[in-house]
Amino acid sequence: QVQLVESGGGLVQPGGSLRLSCAASGSISDINDMAWYRQIPGKEREFVGHISSRDRWYVADSVKGRFTIARDNPKNSVWTMYLQMDNLNPEDTAIYYCSARISAPGTVWEDLWGRGTQVTVSS
Repeated sequence: QVQLVESGGGLVQPGGSLRLSCAASGSISDINDMAWYRQIPGKEREFVGHISSRDRWYVADSVKGRFTIARDNPKNSVWTMYLQMDNLNPEDTAIYYCSARISAPGTVWEDLWGRGTQVTVSS
């Protein structure tokens, strides 16, 4: 069974920084694209950024210049992606989700989601 777990959320003051992590573990053969999304309750999920298997990444215009994405090579069968968030503002308050296109042994590529981590930007 494969799972994605986000961590690193919390409460931060405007202008502050947070680094979110997304750890994928389980029976994984390979991971292709990974991405971050965010959602405010009652609103649609919003794309934040994407990183390819070749470490090429881009982010939405709303966070460009403030957010960056990175990913590690798998270590001990755990694949990790990061979202570095700087100069946060209250409009960044949301639940942040990671997604990944994962291949498990004997299966085709499948898009999986984590359960999210809350980020609150407030003074």
